[in-house]
Amino acid sequence: MLLDADDSQLVLVDYQTRLMPAIYEGPQVLANAVRLARMAELLEVPTWGTEQNPEKLGPNPPELRGLCRKTLAKMHFSAVSDGLGDWLRPPARPAQGGGNARSLPKNLQKPAAAPAAERQTVVLAGCEAHVCLLQTALELIEQEFDVWVVTDACGSRTERNRDAAFDRLASAGAELVTTEMVAFEWLRTADHPLFRDVQALIK
Repeated sequence: MLLDADDSQLVLVDYQTRLMPAIYEGPQVLANAVRLARMAELLEVPTWGTEQNPEKLGPNPPELRGLCRKTLAKMHFSAVSDGLGDWLRPPARPAQGGGNARSLPKNLQKPAAAPAAERQTVVLAGCEAHVCLLQTALELIEQEFDVWVVTDACGSRTERNRDAAFDRLASAGAELVTTEMVAFEWLRTADHPLFRDVQALIK
């Protein structure tokens, strides 16, 4: 099973300015998150951000925030509890009105609207891995999303907490990947027209 860019959404959890200095390997974790967001932008993968209690922990850095379609301010540790799932699933299209439309000849009837494309795969990265990232991932799995956690773009204040989160996520059914795995699976081929642009981000 490989990642498919056309079925993916990227969620970046809580890379906040007052939190990141305390995160183990924080600068590398943040750099990989920015790489992921830039790759997603190139490949037209929707990207969403979250911020935990931003009044206390500050916003996500502007270089990351600017690459997200929207950023969810939350108080629950799981972003799903504060509405992330609603962002990831497009709203159902309203039923078409006009009760007598079916009585029109077929050549005059409007075709039924195609349902909005639903992207079932969530590529997830963030901080802290054992709290907000873990709880968000577990609730997304409960909502039947396919969750892929980018390990080298995740962090906690301690290495032990981060690694315990990865063990639990793997047991719960999340796929554990790295930034480069995501890049090359989204591309699939060196013939991809954006291959060099994406490759430049991970060199």
